[in-house]
Amino acid sequence: MELIMKYFGTFKAGENGALNTFKFEYLTTLGLAAIVIFLGRYIVAHSKALRKYAIPAPVVSGIIFSVIVSAIKGAGIIGLSFDTTVMKDLCQNLFFMCVGYGFSTSLVSKAGGKLVFMIAVAACLLITLQDIVGVVVGGAVGLNPLLALQCSSAAMSGGVGTASAFGPIFEAKGIADATTVGVAAGTCGNIMGSLIGGPVAAFLIRRHGLKADPNDQPQIEEVSSVNPLNNTRMTVALARALLIAALGMPIYVLLDNIPMIEMPKFIGCLFAGAIARNIIEATGSETYAPEFDAIEHMFLELYLALVLMTIDITKLAPVAGQMGVVLLAQAILMALFGLFVSFNMFGRDYGAAIMTGGNCGWGCGSGPNSVANEKALMDEYGWHTVAWVLYPSWAVIVDDIYNPIFLSVFSNFVG
Repeated sequence: MELIMKYFGTFKAGENGALNTFKFEYLTTLGLAAIVIFLGRYIVAHSKALRKYAIPAPVVSGIIFSVIVSAIKGAGIIGLSFDTTVMKDLCQNLFFMCVGYGFSTSLVSKAGGKLVFMIAVAACLLITLQDIVGVVVGGAVGLNPLLALQCSSAAMSGGVGTASAFGPIFEAKGIADATTVGVAAGTCGNIMGSLIGGPVAAFLIRRHGLKADPNDQPQIEEVSSVNPLNNTRMTVALARALLIAALGMPIYVLLDNIPMIEMPKFIGCLFAGAIARNIIEATGSETYAPEFDAIEHMFLELYLALVLMTIDITKLAPVAGQMGVVLLAQAILMALFGLFVSFNMFGRDYGAAIMTGGNCGWGCGSGPNSVANEKALMDEYGWHTVAWVLYPSWAVIVDDIYNPIFLSVFSNFVG
């Protein structure tokens, strides 16, 4: 049996009473991720409530999968883990490159300078409020203010990446387990953002009787009503996507070396995609928009499946008390902010509702959460080009610039 199992992963016997562990190799992990995708789509297809509130399919099945894995570990049977590092990184960067690739300068003029400005203001305002609320509520329950910040914009708007980056900074100030708390909070935030965004936006759509514009269609539908599979076009598009993503690395290097700013790698890919798209359009060359759209959606679903299925819920137990109170406050803040601030600032129309759902996604989790929320909403209620192409990329860019700066300054003030 051991001879056979080594082909599927690595078994490690626990020492001194420790739990035995098994880490699935990457191909088996991808197979399990595929099952998560199939299961999520099946569950959502057969649940009117999940479709009504636009809960992303990989989130549903990913949570179920992670609960089962955590229960097996909690019962002392075996600790299961998965080789996802490279594939998650690939999926995230290619996905955001495709999001950037859909960002045409003509869209900014279509959206209007006012909306672009309002999105930036709303992002900065939310980040500021998250940290203020986190420190106030954390202080009320006896949580160190720096740990409270790890449960605030570091993990909420910033996600696991920003929380992981600031963990060692706070630990250097004598705050033990700051990284663990931040990662745990970011993990909860991913779930919160996915669960809050759909219901909030769906409520706004129903409450105000909002409807999608039937003349607003994805570019792939504007180009042609039928897009047959073409091996040559798909191969060229994938090769182009990989090349553009790689060209995002020099951009990432430049951005990441700006003092006091922590930049994730995918921002470089996002910028590279936007720059490449506008150069290609300016030269009148083929954009391969339908193929890039397919690549974008495939890698988004795979990324979400890999992230959600590998959440280790057992790690939340040591910090569940005080952290849970702060995270509850953050969830309430996000829902209220979406209902009463985002929706009004974004124009009180159908697009504003979709962007509010996206706001809940990145405001409590990450950029991919934002896009996943918007995709689930538009699958149910209808398309909106500006919300899909402009909002997630622009909001994430503003967040990745303002959030680290404000965190650095505010943490010095309260810590």
